[in-house]
Amino acid sequence: MRLHSSAGISVLLRSATAALLKWLGRLGNEPVRAYRPEAHYMRGPGPAWRAKHQQH
Repeated sequence: MRLHSSAGISVLLRSATAALLKWLGRLGNEPVRAYRPEAHYMRGPGPAWRAKHQQH
């Protein structure tokens, strides 16, 4: 009985390892996104900020 349970655990570990390696392999195939500063560029305070902080 113990032989069957250890064999079952071994099969589960092998399949889990194979699934993990397959998943990790997919991560390496994704394109690397380059940093684009223009996508994060801020133009400055808007009209709501100016209205709130306007000097009287």
